[in-house]
Amino acid sequence: MRIPKSVAALAGAAALTALASGCGTSEADAGKAAGKQVTVRIPDPGNSGVLAVGKKDGSLDKALAKVHAKVEWTGSAGPFAPAAQAMNANQLDIATGSITSGITSLTQTPGFEFFSATAPDGAGEGILAKKGSGIGSIEDLVGKKVAVNQGGTGEYLLLKALAEHDIPASKVQRVYLKPDQTAAVFNSGKVDAWAAWAANSVAELGTGKATFIATGKQIGSDNYSLNAVRTAFADQHPEVVRALYDYLHTSGAKQKRDPAAYLNVNTDAGPQALTGAAKSAQIAITRQAGTVEPVTPADIKRFEGVARFYAEQKVTKTTVDVAAHVLDVEKLS
Repeated sequence: MRIPKSVAALAGAAALTALASGCGTSEADAGKAAGKQVTVRIPDPGNSGVLAVGKKDGSLDKALAKVHAKVEWTGSAGPFAPAAQAMNANQLDIATGSITSGITSLTQTPGFEFFSATAPDGAGEGILAKKGSGIGSIEDLVGKKVAVNQGGTGEYLLLKALAEHDIPASKVQRVYLKPDQTAAVFNSGKVDAWAAWAANSVAELGTGKATFIATGKQIGSDNYSLNAVRTAFADQHPEVVRALYDYLHTSGAKQKRDPAAYLNVNTDAGPQALTGAAKSAQIAITRQAGTVEPVTPADIKRFEGVARFYAEQKVTKTTVDVAAHVLDVEKLS
């Protein structure tokens, strides 16, 4: 795990344009010594989840005020790749994404590190197919088109499923699409299946017209969800990172106990809201989900396994050293 650079540090979607448009200059690097309040830039959480509740009820502001910090909500939450670019460009301080997208983002020149991990979502991610399509198993994907997001969760889930069933990846056509484009393509029948995660699968499951032919658990997914922080921010404001971690950890446990309280936070109508079967599906998935925890040595071994798998599958050119980009959040203060 990464060792902070000094004693002080020891105590450490939207598209990129959308993130950048709401950013502006932050006080995050001003330093506590000057007596200034620290601003931490986080993508707007939308209508559901721990951060959405924390934004609405002021509990996140209260938690961060204890370490003389406040949130600036920038852009909107979305894929990790553009968020990683925004952190690298000093336009964002915190982002959430999968280890799979994290690995591909680490092949660039990363300016971020991971400070927490949530166990793979075995119930909410997997490979979707239309009911009545004749696709009921991984073997049925041979010769078919499957929508995936390149280098991220979708591509990982498909390649992992094929490998588990000894099916050469070349036997299935990967159709690379951005997450916000995929539902329309899937529902038009232009692809035969979709390797998706809960943010996208819940809506499809809620229609009653699609089903998982294999869930993440059945595939054996090691696709952890991670929280990342801009490296320079963690070096200068470790106490803020720790306070944010503590908030996410505690609130995540509450969400697991009462998932419905974290849905439709701002509105229960419109495209951002979950209703009916989709809402029920999300509640069931959240009850089975993990919570935000420190990254352990056992977690890192699993991350390294995903990195090796990506290299073997030629998703990355080399095996990415994930361990070099992990913070021990329990040592931050």
